[in-house]
Amino acid sequence: MSAEELAKSSSSELITKAWAAQGEKKFEAVFKYTQECIDLYKEQAEKEHSALKDYPAKEQSPLSDVAVAYFIQAEALMRQGKLKEAKEKFQFVVEHYRYAVAWDPSRGIYWKVAQVAKESVDKISEELSGQGKEPKEPVKPRGPKTSITLYDAGTEEVVNYEKYGEFTNIGSKEYKYIIKDQEGLSRAVGEGIYPNTTSVRWDPNFQKLKKDKRMAGSHWDFVNSPDLEAAFLKWASSTEPEGVRLYYTGLILEKSGLLKSAIKAYYSIVAHYPGAIGWTYWHTPWYVGQAAIAKISFLLKRHPELGLRLSEARIRIVNGYDNDISNDIIITNPGKLEKISVQTANILSKVKDVFGKIARKKEIKKIVGEGKVQLAQYQDSSWQVLVDGEPFVVKAVTYAPTRIGQSPDEGTLGNWMREDFNQNGKIDGPYDSYLEDNPGKPEGDGLLSDKQSHKPEGDGLLSDKQSHKPVGDFQLMKYMGVNSIRLYHHPKEINKELLRDLYHTYGIRVMIGDFLGKYALGSGAPWNPGTDYRNPEHQKNMLESVRKMVEEFKDEPYVLFWILGNENVYGVACNADKDPEGFFKFANQAALLIKSLDKDHPVAIASGDVIYLDRFAKFSPDVDIFGSNVYRGDYGFGSLWYSVKEEADKPVMLTEFGCPAYAEGLTQEEAEEAQANYHKGAWEDILCNMNVNCGSGNSIGGIAFEFMDEWWKAYEPSKHDTKGFFTGPFPDGYMHEEWLGVVSQADGKDSPFKRRLRKSYYMYQKAWEE
Repeated sequence: MSAEELAKSSSSELITKAWAAQGEKKFEAVFKYTQECIDLYKEQAEKEHSALKDYPAKEQSPLSDVAVAYFIQAEALMRQGKLKEAKEKFQFVVEHYRYAVAWDPSRGIYWKVAQVAKESVDKISEELSGQGKEPKEPVKPRGPKTSITLYDAGTEEVVNYEKYGEFTNIGSKEYKYIIKDQEGLSRAVGEGIYPNTTSVRWDPNFQKLKKDKRMAGSHWDFVNSPDLEAAFLKWASSTEPEGVRLYYTGLILEKSGLLKSAIKAYYSIVAHYPGAIGWTYWHTPWYVGQAAIAKISFLLKRHPELGLRLSEARIRIVNGYDNDISNDIIITNPGKLEKISVQTANILSKVKDVFGKIARKKEIKKIVGEGKVQLAQYQDSSWQVLVDGEPFVVKAVTYAPTRIGQSPDEGTLGNWMREDFNQNGKIDGPYDSYLEDNPGKPEGDGLLSDKQSHKPEGDGLLSDKQSHKPVGDFQLMKYMGVNSIRLYHHPKEINKELLRDLYHTYGIRVMIGDFLGKYALGSGAPWNPGTDYRNPEHQKNMLESVRKMVEEFKDEPYVLFWILGNENVYGVACNADKDPEGFFKFANQAALLIKSLDKDHPVAIASGDVIYLDRFAKFSPDVDIFGSNVYRGDYGFGSLWYSVKEEADKPVMLTEFGCPAYAEGLTQEEAEEAQANYHKGAWEDILCNMNVNCGSGNSIGGIAFEFMDEWWKAYEPSKHDTKGFFTGPFPDGYMHEEWLGVVSQADGKDSPFKRRLRKSYYMYQKAWEE
């Protein structure tokens, strides 16, 4: 490329080329592109940075690109073993670009360039000094742990809204609750709950906590604070829009165990602000009213002792599957929240447990598929998977036993299906992993409780731990109750013999996927701009990739489903986010191709939440299963089930859901307990929605993400990073990508062999026991 052409390149184009060169270890090109970016844009970047007082909401070019240019140079030096020079470059970023924020398209997150550079400085300093890391400090709580005592809890546990006003135009876009007795309603709901905006300031603790400076800072800093007393008063008195304010007020009340008050806060949203909107980390709309209904439903199912029932409540967002809120139409039925006997509530809460015992239903409406694996829809509109004519619930995990130190970012990610580091002739993760001692193993629900028919002969799985007796992940998954895993046929080769043994010996099936152009895989497109779903050449390449997958694996006994894509609707080296119609039309082409080659296995898509669900319903009629990666919180998946039923009438499979086992301010035990509770709520919701008497009836199971921690996801593959990648509905409000496993790699000293089972593992073992 000529100097003249380079001069025409934007800063972002130069950085894209630099990253690509870095991945290929073409260091001369790396410095060429990064230095050109620095020379052309450094002056403008410094002006932008001098105007900042805090981190911007999103990347700011060319500031972000210049900071990243120095960062890439430092990484290139580090990879060449030039540690002193690399440290100086990283330190330059720390000192000069404190507020630079950059977008990582491969992970779909923003990252703070100086913060990551500082971590690299620390790492290099340790290596140069020859000293190990300092012992880990004890976890420091993010404030005192307190609970809430309400000054004004309200006069009614269940508010009779008809007494204080009128619900009008129920079930239409003109819905509105008209208050006729504001004073009476304020007394009924209690402090912090609309329309009672004054009682909280009369709370004796309000002035005391302000004086003690326990309420200093932004109300957002209090969302996950253990100081629930201060958090409640901070949020109850905040100026956040009412729907959002009420939601987080309810959440904090819920954490303090004041469940009836929390439900009042959530229901207040439904009654007064059903169309309330919040915004996610990615600046996509979050419909607060729908989340409030889901929260109430979750609490009532989990706590039948409350003696409450919510019936017929529904908020439908017409045109709510894109990111344009200007075209939204809100249709509201507030339903009815009422008291019932605890005995009745107990019966209702056990409906899901009764249905959980797998049994074939009657009165089939239609069958999808002609072969070994079919989908049955019944007259009550519910769905079920049939394998060889027998009911099958998907109890799956994503399995990727990545060795610590490997990373796709550095081109060192291996193929776990072939790795044999101890050279004993066996594949490492599947057959040679072993357990460290699990002192926190639950009594009575342990890995090898006597009630389990699969208890091995001899010493058993948890005996003789000091000898590192191999157990193997396949055996661990079998004990957990896993009946299927999700894999993709590219970019790494699949070991068929290994998967045959997984099925024949351990009874575990495989869902095999093609990324369908995500990450530019299969399309032949360059990473930037990525796959174009209307490009004939890209289409040809992707269909050939799909054809190869099906022809290679269709007769394998372990195949359960085919999966197309992985969150393509979010973009990342493809244009499905910009052209969802083009993507879903092409996905339908791929599904038709699969069905022309294989009649035995249904086709699923792996989408992202319900983004562009309406387009999926319209343009992908031949995709059999709506699968989606969804992370909504510990209450499950909310309105997703009904939305899919209404828009597409397809069976639903969660292709990803999960929660990190790390949370800032919590001990490791507390964090693992929080992870287990999150998974419990998710699985209960999946189970409930298999039954029309409990939910929508279209759930067929889910894929927990993931079986084992992967240490490369926060960039430094030899370190178990605890940095929060992005904000979300997790125990400390952040996603910690390297802690998602239900199994850990323990202290990381004997990877890829050592394992430690977390509480979430035991939770699934109990839930998935048949």
